[in-house]
Amino acid sequence: MLGIQIKFTSKIEEFVAHDGFKMSYGKQALGNEFFIQNTDILLEHGFGELEIKVQPWGNTVCFFPVSENSDLPFDIFAASFYLLTRYEEYLPHVKDEAGRFPVSESLAYKESFLKTPVVDLWVQNFKKVLKDKFPEMEFKNAQFQVESIFAVAQGFVFNNKGIIRSVVGWGNDLMKLHFHRFFDRVKSWMKIKKDPFDVFDDLVSLIKKHSISAIFMFKVSDFTLYDRNINYNRIPYRSNIKYVSDYAKIGLLLGHYSSQTLKVLKTEKFRLENIIHYPLENVLNARYDLGIPEHFNTLAELEFDNDYSMGYPDDLGFRAGTSFSYLFYDINLEITSPLKIHPYIFNSNVGKKYGSEELKKEIAKIHERVKEVDGTFRAIFKNEDFSEYYNNKRYYSLLKQIHEIE
Repeated sequence: MLGIQIKFTSKIEEFVAHDGFKMSYGKQALGNEFFIQNTDILLEHGFGELEIKVQPWGNTVCFFPVSENSDLPFDIFAASFYLLTRYEEYLPHVKDEAGRFPVSESLAYKESFLKTPVVDLWVQNFKKVLKDKFPEMEFKNAQFQVESIFAVAQGFVFNNKGIIRSVVGWGNDLMKLHFHRFFDRVKSWMKIKKDPFDVFDDLVSLIKKHSISAIFMFKVSDFTLYDRNINYNRIPYRSNIKYVSDYAKIGLLLGHYSSQTLKVLKTEKFRLENIIHYPLENVLNARYDLGIPEHFNTLAELEFDNDYSMGYPDDLGFRAGTSFSYLFYDINLEITSPLKIHPYIFNSNVGKKYGSEELKKEIAKIHERVKEVDGTFRAIFKNEDFSEYYNNKRYYSLLKQIHEIE
């Protein structure tokens, strides 16, 4: 994130003899170098309960304070490690009804910095302090980016579901007096009207026109009580996947059981690769039950390169304190995984929590914060968000706002 080349050494003689920029990390400085005093967190094996006191630092907050002998008032490496590894999710905690780590249990939520990319701000401030001490130092700056992920749990709401499911659907519509849905179902079956969830032409058109960076995550799981998609072998569904793959990246939206069972996950990965005819790199956990670290280790074992599940599905903000991508680190095994984590900030599920104007204002504020640190604003939508059965005008408006489309 600093964008500079570094070399590590544990040899004091080599460090002292070096004439260029140098920094030490320990209990006391070795000379006139840039010095960051450490806490013991990065030296420990495993994890344990920590006493954390959040305090202000410039335009943000920090924790794990150190003495005035340090050039920074806190252990920036330990604090970043705590947030990026999701240290608190290894500790005993109350889970929500879906078995997930709830946003209300997070330090960021409790200390009111959830909607601030604190790690990114720390890096930005760190650069300024380094520049003051070493004016000749040059940093490679990142560029602000926006990326949208479209989760496709149901490619069609009416079509391609077979006779039995369709008849049951008609019956339910009539029993519940949903006459509009009943006639839409008939029209879709008769090809008079397009299936309401088949919004891929419209989304692709928008992507092409405005060069939107996008990833479509498709579900190819078996039909279960939790996964209601059509059969992955249906030609219209496969055609939509292939069509979208010409204009956007493709990934796997995990089914309910694939996020829990290696064999099922391997099967789903194989299915989607057979449709797109190239190795699958991207994945999104539809349940957002991250199960750290086991889930990420499983993804790495199956050679997924990129995961887009790091965020809270029911609130805006930075689950890992950053908008930048980073490699997952397993605290238990003390190893860095080849799996890259791409945090998201906005999930369309939060539309249930915020009013339209309030949500737009909150997104605008966070959008500006991410832009200030040259980060990446990632958003997760569902294809059904853009259906007439949902408030599609609202979500098209949010999509355009996030990508700054007039």
